[in-house]
Amino acid sequence: MIDPGAYREQSRANWREMAPGWEEQRGWFLANTRPVIDRLVELAAPRPGQTFLELACGPGDLGFAIAERLGPAGRLIATDFSPEMLAVARRGGEARGLANVEYRVADAERLEFDDDSVDGVVCRWGFMLMADPAGAFAETRRVLRAGGPVAFSVWAAPERNPWASLPAATLVRRGHVPPPEPGVPGPFALADPDSIRALVIAAGFDAPQLEEIRFEFRYADADELWQTLLRLSGSLARAIDELDADERQATRAAIVDSLEPYRSDDGSYNAPAVTWGVLAR
Repeated sequence: MIDPGAYREQSRANWREMAPGWEEQRGWFLANTRPVIDRLVELAAPRPGQTFLELACGPGDLGFAIAERLGPAGRLIATDFSPEMLAVARRGGEARGLANVEYRVADAERLEFDDDSVDGVVCRWGFMLMADPAGAFAETRRVLRAGGPVAFSVWAAPERNPWASLPAATLVRRGHVPPPEPGVPGPFALADPDSIRALVIAAGFDAPQLEEIRFEFRYADADELWQTLLRLSGSLARAIDELDADERQATRAAIVDSLEPYRSDDGSYNAPAVTWGVLAR
């Protein structure tokens, strides 16, 4: 079991450290994950003039796609519990010239919004990282107007996502991070569709619609694969940073080797990814 308070503080520290990397890698991440954004927008089906809330917005790209559908009479409220990540989103939205986005530091587990105050909620890869996802879903239901959608994504099983599971397994095997514990927040904490359904229904939603969204993470070469891991992966990056030079190099070689099945003849890598796309009302 985890100490929720300690976990939240460590998570904030991780995102504070990773925010510069997420800003630097924004274009790469957006190019790779565009299919997920497109499908979540379709599921949420925002209409001009509505108010939508994005939880755990990170760099904000899902919300920006929603904002474009809402038009000048609508409003997107982009939230993240990391001020540093919210600042990344704000700079991204300003660069895109979006005038209908409001940015707020907010914890999805304790939302400071009125009941029935938004028309829709979206969240891309946030719920599975929260200390209390049940609380976050309950808060989502509370702030949604009757019949409003929540559209979100969470990662499917580790074996369906070698881009993430193989580097993590390599670090576990080499003794640099502990094995993941059941019930602990992490990338695959909500990989089980039955767990998703149970959480969503318990929060007061109807039975959710689940579908697989498949895509690939593409790396130009081993250097890009390694640098992306160091810039975006939070606790794994911290563990790597603590290694001495020799072990760091050996770990890099082992991680690159683990992804060898996904290397093309030109030296690029195309690692499969599968996420659940979920819609509930």
